[in-house]
Parts: sequence; C-alpha cells; structure tokens
Amino acid sequence: MDFVDVARTTFAAREFTDEPVPDDVLYRIFDTARFAPNGGNRQGWKVIAVRDRETKKALGELCLGPMRVAAAQTRAGEVYWQSVTPSSIDASEAALDESLPIAIPMFEHLEDVPVVCIVAVDLKVVASMDQFLDRVGVVSGASIYPMAWSALMAARNEGFGGTLTTLLAAQEPAVQELLGLESHEAVSAMLTIGRPPKQLSKLSRKPVEEFVFIDHANGKPLTS
Repeated sequence: MDFVDVARTTFAAREFTDEPVPDDVLYRIFDTARFAPNGGNRQGWKVIAVRDRETKKALGELCLGPMRVAAAQTRAGEVYWQSVTPSSIDASEAALDESLPIAIPMFEHLEDVPVVCIVAVDLKVVASMDQFLDRVGVVSGASIYPMAWSALMAARNEGFGGTLTTLLAAQEPAVQELLGLESHEAVSAMLTIGRPPKQLSKLSRKPVEEFVFIDHANGKPLTS
C-alpha cells in the first residue's frame, strides 16, 4: 500500500475473523516496526506475542476491572482515567462491580483474537525527562509508542489490523507475573492483531486547523 493510504486508514480494529496471523507476517510487522524512532536509539522495547488461548483469556480478564472503572467514571460525568481532577469514584470498588458494563466486548473474549502482543519498555534505558515534574509522567512513551503504532501500520499494510490499548497498565504487576516480565519492564500497551471483517477506508478526525497553531497556543491556526 501507499504510505499515505496506510497512515490515513489504519483504524482501531476490535473485531476479527478466525483467520490466523502467520508467524512470517507477524515477523514482517515487527521487522518494520523496529525502525521507529526512540530516545538515544536504546530500543528499550520488548514484545510478548501471545497465541496461547488461556493466557489471552487471562489478559482479557485483567482488562475488565479498568473497563468497569471507566464505566463508573463516565456514569458520574467524568473523563475516565484522567489524572488531573480527582475522581469521585472508588476505583478499587468499581473494578469489582460486575454490574458495570464492558463497553468493548473484545476484552470479554480476548482468547478469540488471533494474536495479542504485550508491549513493554525497559525503564532502565529510556529517558524520562519529566520525572521531576509534579504530574503523571508521559515522556517515556516517546521511546515506545512510535514502535507500537508502526506495528499497527505495518499490520494494515499486510491486510491485517488491530488496536492499541493501555488498559493493562492499570494491572501491571499481574501482567508482569503472568508473562515473566521484570519489575522495571513497564507494561506500555497491548496490541490486538488479526484480520478485520471489513477494512475501513475513511476515518473521522479533526481538521489541522483545530490543533495546529502558529507561534503561540492562542495563535492563528495553520491553514493550507
């Protein structure tokens, strides 16, 4: 596919056919993704490609608690899982409330997804330039998410698809134990990869004028 077509049509696929993702295709996906930029070219990423049904099921079950918290916060009129305004929701209680809806059914049947890739980053090698700021750290993601997104674009180029979710970060110790990751290997993302029943060709996004400004946050919007 043409790069622009790949960049403009790589969507969040959450439904898949039963078609497997062959090892050679999965290899090509990450063989392309490994060229993504990262701080100091330290390449602190590690990917666990999970095909075992029981392990995928266990990962899916770990996603349900964070999904319930999101549902409770949304019901309370909050932006779910944001870190600026304290939530009125007791996250530990909401995570166990099975009456709360799971908005994305894929997580309830994760064992049926052809391959589930857990992306971890070694915090011993990535630069965290915001580590002393009084807010949640985000900068370390610059050394991992370009690779994860490149993997999804590479999957799109192969005729497959997937989605990136960070739900499992809320369950990091359990994921580390399940997959044998070290305590300094942060759970950054989960990529679900398979053949979508339908490939989207047009996505809805804000126009450039709404998020690119000249010289100042209150400057003129960039226009063509």
